[in-house]
Amino acid sequence: MTTDGPEVLVIGAGVAGLTTAICLAEAGLRVAVHAAAPPADTTSAVAGAIWGPHLVGMDDRVTSWAQHTLAVLTELAADPAAGIQIMDGTDAYRAARPDPPSWTDGTGPRHQADPADLPAGYVCGWRFTAPVLSMPRYLGYLSDRLLHAGVQLQTGTTFATPDDAAGQAGQAGPRVIVNCAGIGAHHLVPDPSVIPVRGQILVVTNPGITEYFIGHGEEAGDVAYLFPHGETVVLGGTEIAGNWSLKPDPGTAQRILSSCAAIEPRLHGATVLAHRVGLRPVRPQVRLEAEAVGGGRHLVHNYGHGGAGVTLSWGCARAVTGEVAELLR
Repeated sequence: MTTDGPEVLVIGAGVAGLTTAICLAEAGLRVAVHAAAPPADTTSAVAGAIWGPHLVGMDDRVTSWAQHTLAVLTELAADPAAGIQIMDGTDAYRAARPDPPSWTDGTGPRHQADPADLPAGYVCGWRFTAPVLSMPRYLGYLSDRLLHAGVQLQTGTTFATPDDAAGQAGQAGPRVIVNCAGIGAHHLVPDPSVIPVRGQILVVTNPGITEYFIGHGEEAGDVAYLFPHGETVVLGGTEIAGNWSLKPDPGTAQRILSSCAAIEPRLHGATVLAHRVGLRPVRPQVRLEAEAVGGGRHLVHNYGHGGAGVTLSWGCARAVTGEVAELLR
């Protein structure tokens, strides 16, 4: 950073905030990041996580952002520090479906699984390869890359409104504020159309699992998944709309463990290492647009990614960087 101070202030240190700040800084802009919580305590840290649009309002922009992100994640997988594996796995269903799930479009070759190879209760499934991320490692990679780009990350900072952020910045503060507040946008903007869809997961010891599995029930939100990350496995999950609780529920944890052990018997007796909860910021559509906030400053919104924060991160960051460059020009 130069002594002139930041041109751009990014609010939020989840995957959207960190990736956006990296793109802005690597484009040559002076950037600072302020966030209420450090990356390890954000919703992003709770994700499984696999590339694929999920719980997000689909439009042409989302498809483009997702494909750009897929290309970047595939390239980053060559760096062990990023914590990304290009992994084989299965997306399975308890009800028959004639076509592969649309969210897997772009991942590469897909083929239908042999029903005999599926866990009991699942009648069809599709096998494909996709990036799977160990989010604690990946967020650490992004944080290191941000530091290398000369960006200051300040946590424990909260703003009542975007105008409050501009005011605290002072007269010589940034000309552009980028809102990557995730679920915090519900109160910050405020935007009541952003609702939490609560997810709870367990981290357990890995008994030797090397492929991911995602299982869908017959009802919306009925999902079970397991994502291996070396010595550990992330087990999920839940999709509870409107629930703001960040406290792990013991009953839910037991249900997740039982469901995943029924899918993969080697999980019986696995040691539980951690319980985590995150609030997916679901909105009818992703909000990525600019508005004037007075005093010659602008606010660029980048939130409402639902369960696709990782999936859209680099595509949205590139779009924000173009928007900010135009505003500063």
